[in-house]
Amino acid sequence: MCARVAIVYNEPIPSRYSLRGEDKAVFGVLESVEAVHKSLLELGYNVVKVPLVPPIEEADKKLRSLDVRFVFNLFEGFCGQPETEALVPEILSGLDIPCTGCTADILTLGLNKPKTKALLEAAGIATPRYQVLEPDNISPFRLSFPCIVKPCAEDASHGVSAESVVHDIVSLERQVRVVSNSYGGKALVEEFIDGREFNATVLGNSKYRVFPVSEIDYSLPPGMPKVLTFAAKWETDNNIYAQGTNVTCPAKLDIKDIQRISEMVIAVFRLLKCRGYARVDMRLDKAERLNVLEVNPNPDISPGSGAARQAEAAGMTYTQFVEMIIQLALKK
Repeated sequence: MCARVAIVYNEPIPSRYSLRGEDKAVFGVLESVEAVHKSLLELGYNVVKVPLVPPIEEADKKLRSLDVRFVFNLFEGFCGQPETEALVPEILSGLDIPCTGCTADILTLGLNKPKTKALLEAAGIATPRYQVLEPDNISPFRLSFPCIVKPCAEDASHGVSAESVVHDIVSLERQVRVVSNSYGGKALVEEFIDGREFNATVLGNSKYRVFPVSEIDYSLPPGMPKVLTFAAKWETDNNIYAQGTNVTCPAKLDIKDIQRISEMVIAVFRLLKCRGYARVDMRLDKAERLNVLEVNPNPDISPGSGAARQAEAAGMTYTQFVEMIIQLALKK
């Protein structure tokens, strides 16, 4: 009899993202669900899909009723509530049900960008200089322009646009207010690094494998900041950012630079005690030093995602990639 497995994910529902026209990122999870479902069937599993919606009590009840060998976790938090992303592994750990990807504490840390950056700095890993600012008080500002203003606890490029890159106090105040009002709380402000941008996916628990590195190639009109905006990721029709933001994988790098990036992403993965899989985004500064921009535990693994593209460049089929994620989850 084939083993039973559940794909757990957040069911798209109207949320604060709807008000900002950012629903496409929410519905993106369904692409991952369908692709993983197909792969699990190919691997011989008996699969059940388990969509979750608020309230937490109902989701908790649903998870506790599962009778499965393991859970393939695609839950990104309830729509508009990214802080709930850790819910699934947190509950499943108490039920002794294996779960793919990172643990609850790592998912929580990954969404706390200022705390993650503080840990990187303390470990001597370069990351852009930053501050957390409130809309009613930006007087502590001490960074150098240009800067980029982002939500403190979002993923999928929510809240990132051309306007996110600011060059003066007036635009800084405006963007801090926009981000704070739209995504709650404070804004993360970083000095903007304009060098080459790379990302790499790493898998493992105690031994690590880094997939081929991707480079984000920008071919934007003069004056448009080189940032991976929400539009570049999700608004693909007749969009300047989508058309001017391409990906090269494997990146055109010499062996020394590939080794340098691989060592960096493994160091970050180990520092944050990640498990399963994660993606690290980096940029080169003027001194050709790698700076970590983002750490993404349990990144998007839909067929068109960077992680899936890198797995393919490593010679794996999508189903083999899914199987590798499962094997890591089942290892104690």
